[in-house]
Amino acid sequence: MLYQGRTANFLTGIESWGWSLSLEELEMKRFYLIRYAAIALCLLHVITAGCIPEEISTPRNGQGGKDGTCVLTPKGLVETVLDMANIIPSDYVIGLGSGDGRLVIAAAKRGATALGIEYNSDLVEFARRAAVEKGVNQRAMFEKADIFESDFSKATVITLFLQRELNLRLRPIILDMKPGTRVVSNTFDMGDWEPDQTTTLEESFSRWQTAHLWIVPAKVDGIWKFDDGQILFTQEFQNVTGILTAIGKDIELSGKLDGGKISFSAGGTKYTGTVSGNTISGTHDGGGFWKAIR
Repeated sequence: MLYQGRTANFLTGIESWGWSLSLEELEMKRFYLIRYAAIALCLLHVITAGCIPEEISTPRNGQGGKDGTCVLTPKGLVETVLDMANIIPSDYVIGLGSGDGRLVIAAAKRGATALGIEYNSDLVEFARRAAVEKGVNQRAMFEKADIFESDFSKATVITLFLQRELNLRLRPIILDMKPGTRVVSNTFDMGDWEPDQTTTLEESFSRWQTAHLWIVPAKVDGIWKFDDGQILFTQEFQNVTGILTAIGKDIELSGKLDGGKISFSAGGTKYTGTVSGNTISGTHDGGGFWKAIR
């Protein structure tokens, strides 16, 4: 009723201007006016809605994830990380918490097969589109998943940009991976597992300018038969100490593991060898061969 009263008053006003419109004609014009206004509003909504997904999918620092917020690896550090890991085409690179996929895509551009595991579905979708745009989507793949529920045991290279406490949660899993697996972390360390290499970009305005590299060591802790004696290795990550017993003498040793390679010194003699399951074989100073069996 209120609307009809206003229409009648409006009609009276029109007639006073010299126009003659029936109420039915005025109602028809009002109908078309409302219709055109509704179409215009719908178009505005579509245009605006078309922008929103692009804004949401554009990666930015602070986006949420399961175990923390997203911080993107500075582009200046991406190539440094890949250089430290010595990426080659035969590698299988897995990025844990891969974000916008820039590290995974960069690894694929070097010829490696790469997989990004990311919990944020917007970032996963963005990374997939970016891989297509860069022409590496056949080698760079992404999946939405929880890194703590994922199997990444077949990777030859792991990349991380996670907080220290998350690195520590992953550490036991990583240490069970194949010896020689390379692990590179942006900024955050692995606690008392000291990195094998650390690189800091000197000319960088970013807080995130340091990368750490670890090589997963073979497991040698324990007693090994050695000629007529034995070797007792005490292992702490890649560092080894112990006792070499030969000819009734106990000789202290110390050395280091580089993946499946071992080197140590005992009594002034340097030993190098390769760990293969329960066998270590190699050479010592003077060109002699040695072998130890667990």
